[in-house]
Amino acid sequence: MIHYQSPTRDLTFRLRGTTGKAVLLIHGMTGAPGEMKFLAKRLHRRGLSVAAPLLAGHGVDEENLLRTSWQDWLGSVREAYRALRYDHDEVYVAGICVGGALGLALAAEDPSVAGAAVYSMTYRYDGWNMKAWYSAIAPYATPFAGLPLVRKMSFVEPYPYGLKDERLRDGMAATQGAVIPGALDRVPLGAMAEMHRLSDHLDSVGRLIHQPTLILHARDDDMSHPRNAHRLKKVLGGPVELHLLDDCYHMIHVDRQRDLVGDLTADFCGAPQAPEPERRRTAEPADA
Repeated sequence: MIHYQSPTRDLTFRLRGTTGKAVLLIHGMTGAPGEMKFLAKRLHRRGLSVAAPLLAGHGVDEENLLRTSWQDWLGSVREAYRALRYDHDEVYVAGICVGGALGLALAAEDPSVAGAAVYSMTYRYDGWNMKAWYSAIAPYATPFAGLPLVRKMSFVEPYPYGLKDERLRDGMAATQGAVIPGALDRVPLGAMAEMHRLSDHLDSVGRLIHQPTLILHARDDDMSHPRNAHRLKKVLGGPVELHLLDDCYHMIHVDRQRDLVGDLTADFCGAPQAPEPERRRTAEPADA
């Protein structure tokens, strides 16, 4: 049994909707539930219940995170999903990067998951801002990450932190946790290795996922190239809707097109239309 420290304050949240449908919002590796609040509010306005759990080992520090594996993170998702499923007719999963992969891993093992939305899928950090950084450490990420000294090595996520929005970007640069409470500003090599292992697992179980999947990815993603989204689409066994966004970077659920991400997700979940003027669409189907 793993032993890791919990944050001193509860970082999770939940909003009750009116439609009987719910979305489990899963934050990314080194992230925290607060990064899902923009999206949560948008979905809640469309009548959906939302819940955002904290992944095992997250919300404290790097040492705490390194005590866990991707299976532990999936355990957190599984537990939160069961709690949400208890009092809702349909429950979808939606997550950013590793969070999206975890949602799909749950869908592979539990056919009751109604569908999955995946934002900025990352098999590898191969975006336009990551090549030099990632090429220097990738050879060590999985084969040597079990070594104590290598496992603890960590790297600062490079500017612009997945954000095209200058205001959010400046806040991220000023103070760790200023924009997303509980988020870490460094990526331990051991955690990156777990991300790679989760990605490999997803490739192996993808054909078992028959639920519909929504994949959203930025054309100009600074951390993960759109090829990651296309690769994911090929391994899934069910229907896939893939859209590429044109005015954001990696953190599409927080960045300039966060409302569009919310609207596309709500549409995917079958939520009623919002009582507001027609929304501006700037996401193109991948095959457009």
